[in-house]
Amino acid sequence: MKGEARCPVHHTPLSSTGDLKASQETEIRGSCGCVFAVRKGIPRFVPDAGYADAFGIQWNAFPKTQLDSYTGTTISRDRLTRCLGGSLDPLRGASVLEVGCGAGRFTEILLGAGARVFACDLSGAVEANYANCGQASGYLVAQADVLSLPVAPAAFDFVIALGMIQHTPSPEATIQALADAARPGGLLVIDHYRTPGALIRLVYPVTPRAILRQILLRVSPPVAFRASRAIVGALLPIHRRLWHRGTVVDRIRRAWRLVSPVFDYYDSHPELGAHLDEWAVLDTHDALTDRYKHVRTPAQIAHALRAAGLEVIDSRPAGNGVEARARRPAASARESSGPDR
Repeated sequence: MKGEARCPVHHTPLSSTGDLKASQETEIRGSCGCVFAVRKGIPRFVPDAGYADAFGIQWNAFPKTQLDSYTGTTISRDRLTRCLGGSLDPLRGASVLEVGCGAGRFTEILLGAGARVFACDLSGAVEANYANCGQASGYLVAQADVLSLPVAPAAFDFVIALGMIQHTPSPEATIQALADAARPGGLLVIDHYRTPGALIRLVYPVTPRAILRQILLRVSPPVAFRASRAIVGALLPIHRRLWHRGTVVDRIRRAWRLVSPVFDYYDSHPELGAHLDEWAVLDTHDALTDRYKHVRTPAQIAHALRAAGLEVIDSRPAGNGVEARARRPAASARESSGPDR
């Protein structure tokens, strides 16, 4: 991935993006003179503290929880395949920028499909990602801001951002930054929380989940993480006891899930088995501590993609809300042939 790495300020090449951990380098430089720290083998282009700190804490506490290779399921693979349009085959040999990479649930699938992956995340989750995927060839991970990516513009065959755009200050600005990284003819693959119905929008501010979120956003991320784990520990046994107990109890369970702040996957992913509790902690903490939580309709996502100069292939309700694909228009014949002689 050396050819795609750049100073995020001046877009000049960096001195080294090889095996930084093995070489024990502590910094990398741009040809412009900018210097960036390298810690634990990972280039760092942002300060340690930021609005995504809570995500870094959860992924380093549960670095393997959502990896298919750990759970023995195909949950992450199936989601990525669907978002890509039904096949992973086009990834073979392709250059991929994955933004919001987290601990690597999709990174490992991308690498396994034969892609060269430049993974980025704003949070310290990059350390879990490196631990999970750092032995793969054609892989580089960096701690970076999506609005100031350390990559060459228009360099990637695929730009993938799943589970992250809704958590940034401006989804539209994020989509533009992602679009700018796709090469002519390249594909942008994203998802986003969907705007709920009017009734849910009306009652959501007074739900236990919304109230707890406002409380936990006012404390430090480590305290919020401990509180989230305690909440799940106290309430998840009730979810478990109400699961598959008969028609009447099922109705009680549906009502309970409306008021409980805890996410559970007993119905949707029973194949997780012993890992169900870990997933409950992760997603409950995620929902209670995200600094930004935007929602958009499929039409709004399509509009943002077009505003970013992309040709929309699909924008529809699916998965966590809206899943969308768009292509950067291929260069014109004049642009492809270079300047007139």
